[in-house]
Amino acid sequence: MSDYDAFGRLDATIAARKSADPEESWTAKLLAKGPEKCAEKFGEEAVEAIIEAVKGDRDRLGSEAADVVYHLAVMLASRGLSLADVADELTRREGLSGVAEKAGRG
Repeated sequence: MSDYDAFGRLDATIAARKSADPEESWTAKLLAKGPEKCAEKFGEEAVEAIIEAVKGDRDRLGSEAADVVYHLAVMLASRGLSLADVADELTRREGLSGVAEKAGRG
């Protein structure tokens, strides 16, 4: 069973935690360290997901992928974006071939 609404709730939680005490919120702590630290943490989590994908452990990959999505959302928030913005971009690309879309980026 999937719950795509979890992405919207994640955006809302991250937005709410921006003003939280960094001593009490991991999200607030990451955001307080700035976009560069958020990007670094996202990269670390992406590598961990890659490792699990190569190992073939489906459960661990799912867990690491959730960490990647969370840290992606925090990184986006550090630059004033959200998963909703990413969804809008994906919607814009619907129906385009990958080759044509990439060529259009110029």
